[in-house]
Amino acid sequence: MKIKLTQGELKRQRDALRQYERYLPTLQLKKQLLQLEIVHQAAALKVRKTSLSGMEDAAKEWAGLLSEAPGIREWLIPEGIVTARKNIAGVDVPVFVRAEFAPAEYDLFRTPLWVDAALEALRGMVSVREEIRVMEQGISVLTRELRVTTQRVNLFEKVKIPEAREAIRLIKISLGDQMTNAVGRSKIAKAKIEAANRGGVAV
Repeated sequence: MKIKLTQGELKRQRDALRQYERYLPTLQLKKQLLQLEIVHQAAALKVRKTSLSGMEDAAKEWAGLLSEAPGIREWLIPEGIVTARKNIAGVDVPVFVRAEFAPAEYDLFRTPLWVDAALEALRGMVSVREEIRVMEQGISVLTRELRVTTQRVNLFEKVKIPEAREAIRLIKISLGDQMTNAVGRSKIAKAKIEAANRGGVAV
């Protein structure tokens, strides 16, 4: 990195260093919050996956009956997935609210009695699957933001701040040398003038 060894550059580097050092704690805090939220979301995701697994195991006992109501599958496709947004350290993360299904319209006299309960259970499983999908999407968003934030923290900690400090050190050394040289030249000039005044010798 080539720097100008001037007072103006010294001020610019000092201002930059102050800005980096002021901004770094904010980045570090954001990094910590993102890490904590990812851990929290991963734990919640594990719970939901375990819940879904339990629901699927329970459904195996009566899954064979579904052949008696082949039209039930079309009632398991959500019309829409409702989500909200949660702000985590400046990042918008999707939050599952509910899966919406169209009313299941079927002939009560020609449809087996267990269809209502089966439909409710199966829609519950579909909802949990959609919730898991949204949670995984949220973790992906958080992980991507954590990666970017970590890169910025490293840039400030390992590059920008050390570079600014080194530039300030070099400029101060150079300006100190310039001042010492200027004082030396001034003393020499003063001594010549004094000698000339005493001896009448032209400088």
